[in-house]
Amino acid sequence: MFELKWLWQNLQGNRVRYILALCLSVVGSALTIVNPYISQRIVDTFIAGDHAAQNLTDKRGLLIALCLGMIGFSLLRTGLAYLTTMQYERSSQNMMYNIRIYLYNKIQGQDREYYDRNRTGDLMTKMTGDLDMVRHSMAWIFKTIIESVTIFAAAVIYFFTIDAVLTLWMLVLAPPIFIVAYIFAKRVRPMYIDLRERLSQLNTTTQENISGNRVVKAFAREAFEIEKFTDKNKNYSAANKKAALVWLDYFPYLESFAQAFNVILMLAGGLFLMEGRITFGEFAAFTSLIWAISNPMRNIGIIINDIQRFFASLSKIIDIYYAKPAIANEHNPVQKRRYEGRIEFQNVRFKYDSALVLDDISFTVEPGETVAIMGSTGAGKTTIINLIPRFYEATSGKVLVDGVDVRNLELDELRGNIGMATQDVLLFSDTIDGNIAYGDPDLPEEDAMEYARKAAAHDFITKMPEGYDTVVGERGVGLSGGQKQRIALARALAVHRPILILDDTTSAVDLETEEHIQRSLRELEYPCTKIIIAQRVSTTCEADRILIIDRGRLIEEGTHAELLAKRGYYYDVFMLQNEGIGRQVSQSGKE
Repeated sequence: MFELKWLWQNLQGNRVRYILALCLSVVGSALTIVNPYISQRIVDTFIAGDHAAQNLTDKRGLLIALCLGMIGFSLLRTGLAYLTTMQYERSSQNMMYNIRIYLYNKIQGQDREYYDRNRTGDLMTKMTGDLDMVRHSMAWIFKTIIESVTIFAAAVIYFFTIDAVLTLWMLVLAPPIFIVAYIFAKRVRPMYIDLRERLSQLNTTTQENISGNRVVKAFAREAFEIEKFTDKNKNYSAANKKAALVWLDYFPYLESFAQAFNVILMLAGGLFLMEGRITFGEFAAFTSLIWAISNPMRNIGIIINDIQRFFASLSKIIDIYYAKPAIANEHNPVQKRRYEGRIEFQNVRFKYDSALVLDDISFTVEPGETVAIMGSTGAGKTTIINLIPRFYEATSGKVLVDGVDVRNLELDELRGNIGMATQDVLLFSDTIDGNIAYGDPDLPEEDAMEYARKAAAHDFITKMPEGYDTVVGERGVGLSGGQKQRIALARALAVHRPILILDDTTSAVDLETEEHIQRSLRELEYPCTKIIIAQRVSTTCEADRILIIDRGRLIEEGTHAELLAKRGYYYDVFMLQNEGIGRQVSQSGKE
């Protein structure tokens, strides 16, 4: 089976330990028959035998040896059980440690489309609950299966050495038990796949609610979110109960069959004992070992339950394990070089699924040039800048950096030449200094302060309780939108990249602060090609060139003065922002 081969592959480095654990399980379980055998000898020799009284006198040393043997084998089995459990735990924990690192690296290496298709809550479930279920199965479920099979086999073999007919009478219930178990397994497996999906939905809802708690509170939607969570929780609970109730449907049959072993032993065993076919000690051995047959049969439903959970979780983990990004970062060692910063789009088209986002986009940005991109919401502005670091792949056409198609550049080198401040600002749960120096961990604190000044962030940072050592909350909770934007801008400036991409990074700051930032960008001490997405004319007016994007097409291009003279989209925006005059007025002016 593929899943088991996958587990064996990932046990590399722990295989000897795990095989040792399996062998110890077999040995320890097989020793289960030793004490019943000793008990049989004691009963037949010293209690119920024909010469029991005389043997107590003549063979007292044997009795003592047998009693000490029972104690010794009990201690031996206890020690083996402890050693076996330790080997299972260590091998399974080591395996999960390695798999968890591999999966984390795999997720880190995925492209943007992978994150678009997979929910955060689902990925978190795979990395936590699903992995823990696999580890539990490796350490306990497989151990239980091996021990149950070994104990059952050892007991059956021992019983056959005593009386084959009685043993066959005992095994007459095995086929119907296996039939019931098979029907149960076939019915319950899809339920656990559905249960796993509902757990993922529950986790996704929880994650979204926690990360978006400020929006929830701003719109006073707590009651709605509680209702939504309750609905997901109810679905998950219902699926859990449904799976549990299926087990309860079959439990009475399995339990009845398991109890029937005792009935058969009392009837057939008692009859054979009265006929003298077996001795009292042999009957006692059957009685003391009847659990070795009935318990595995009784536990078969629980084992199947856990095995189905195991396969449902393992299939989700394997989905991540073998996921291949369309845009792979191979991290090949290359001699890092600093780009000049020339960017060219040649007839670029981009589709997301079946929706056309960019259509025949062509433009060139020369090294050191500042180009602003403006357009309505959803026009494709952010998609354009996402194609430069190759977060997405152009459907057709070419995106070139320094005259080389980005598909032919090593991703680490390409992205190592680009500084970005994105529209959706994300700050890590770290100090402000740590967030600014994220792209360069060795950045001196004085330099971090300098770039914070350029981003107009120094003043508000110094007023915070611990200044640059202030720890911001998750995703920057506790900071205003403008403060987060300025820290993100400082982070992008601090890495000294030859290409700087700013996606609407001054939308939440006032005009005075924006002017300070624009002046800082003009006076950068290192050569830098800048692409700025903005909606304010005050941000775009001093750019060397302005590109106007509408419905995925480049409809206008030129300087501030040239675009005003064209009296198109840019002119309308300028009038709206500076004079409050709408399109109707601008059209009448044209006439």
